[in-house]
Amino acid sequence: MRARKVTDKVMWVGSVDWDRQLFDELIPLPDGTSYNAYVVAGSEKTALIDTVDPTKTGEWCGLLDAMQLSKVDYLVASHAEQDHAGSIPFALERYPDAKLVCTPKAKGLLMDLLHVDEGRFVVVEDGETLSLGDLTLEFIHAPWVHWPETMLTYLREQKVLFPCDLFGSHLATSDLFVSDPARVYRAAKRYYAEIMMPFKSNIVKHLERLSGYDIQMIAPSHGPLHDNPQFIMDMYRDWVSGPLANKVVIPYVSMHGSTQVIVDRLIASLAEQGVRVVPHKLSGGDTGRLAMELVDAATVVLGTPTVLAGPHPLVAYAAILANALRPRVMFASIVGSYGWGGKAVEQLLALVPNLKVELFDPVLFKGLPSEADLKAIDELAGQIAEKHRGAGLV
Repeated sequence: MRARKVTDKVMWVGSVDWDRQLFDELIPLPDGTSYNAYVVAGSEKTALIDTVDPTKTGEWCGLLDAMQLSKVDYLVASHAEQDHAGSIPFALERYPDAKLVCTPKAKGLLMDLLHVDEGRFVVVEDGETLSLGDLTLEFIHAPWVHWPETMLTYLREQKVLFPCDLFGSHLATSDLFVSDPARVYRAAKRYYAEIMMPFKSNIVKHLERLSGYDIQMIAPSHGPLHDNPQFIMDMYRDWVSGPLANKVVIPYVSMHGSTQVIVDRLIASLAEQGVRVVPHKLSGGDTGRLAMELVDAATVVLGTPTVLAGPHPLVAYAAILANALRPRVMFASIVGSYGWGGKAVEQLLALVPNLKVELFDPVLFKGLPSEADLKAIDELAGQIAEKHRGAGLV
């Protein structure tokens, strides 16, 4: 990609990673991603906001060569994670007079992660500004969104917010700005679920603070830019504190068909009572889809066979994932089968201490479920539907 015009003072100088399929060796990327960096050209000084992933450094340097960017006065490091900061050493070598602007906590991290010389830093406090002549950069500390050193940058005169990972989406596209809101909605929700959801209480505070700014454009570090910033900000408000959906998510595994029988019965019984159900067969992969469905689910039900006296490892992983992501679910239960005994329920509950939920009695059965077991599943569905009605969800 070539440099692209964002405003008369801002250029996009990032990289689109069409082929990347996994992030942090953990997060699936079904739509690739991008690493957005920006040049802000003032009348007296020029700032470069962020860099690109180290895998794209060569391509990125070629882009800078093509646009003949010969001088950078400031390199703003919004976040020390390598997909944004990984090419900082190359940028500092290329622009030997540039100062690296970051938060106090970012300074230590960048020195540790990238071995940046201490003399290259300019540390800025929350609310501090930097003049580029006719343009002013204001720095907004945003700790734990999603690392402790994260910083947002607001370009006052043009009303552009550079929020780094906040409001981003893992989405490789040739569009500079959002052109397909439905597609971006799903990509942004998946991104929020996988990366930002554990920090929702912090995001609430930052959204409140940002409401005091006149923001006409949001230029995140991943995915297309928002020239209608209300679109993404309203979505975030809904995800962090909006009403939950009348929805039950069922992450499950069935080894020999028994657990599948009760999952199918639970789906049918819930549907009859007007509750939407999202089954997620864990052996099919794509934990990102599961994370996304947990964002607004009111209830989660884990379905597991018994393996070596405990839950199936994939179900245990789903429990660990939910515990780490801390969705706002209100209710939970466990269903499953066993052959001669086990401690699947006890082990799964021990894996989710962060989930503050009301727990329905688990439904466990031996071998293939009997009519009495299926009736117990129907009763569980009724209890869930009643709780959803009581919470005003149905």
